Amino acid sequence: MRTVLIGGVGLLGLLGACAPTADRSGDGAAPAARQCFNIQQVDNFRQGRPDQVFIRVGRNDVYELTAAGCPDLDFAHRLALVPDGAGLAGSRLCTDDWARVVVPGATTPASVCRVRISRRLTEAEIAALPAAHRP
Repeated sequence: MRTVLIGGVGLLGLLGACAPTADRSGDGAAPAARQCFNIQQVDNFRQGRPDQVFIRVGRNDVYELTAAGCPDLDFAHRLALVPDGAGLAGSRLCTDDWARVVVPGATTPASVCRVRISRRLTEAEIAALPAAHRP
């Protein structure tokens, strides 16, 4: 009986990880659901502004990441996206989650910085991105 209870609590925690977020706007609108993806689905990336990274997930989705001190991204040809608390989060990231970006260095050690998964862009926002920022 005890194992079932612990398993049930763990399952509830996992189900709540991508539950709707609280309505912070105060306008009475329904809360938005968090949008999630698996890091294995990331196909490409591009840096926008110095504090901004766009990643393509699968065929149609583009997510904006807010970067905190990622100076080597503009010259990077590859990167690794590692969820914070990797043992607990697995390979799934949702909007408002934090992760680490690891960029291997050609002549220096890899650089690591933190990013927050800000949002998934709409089709119109993807089309409006400058070509240099579109992954």
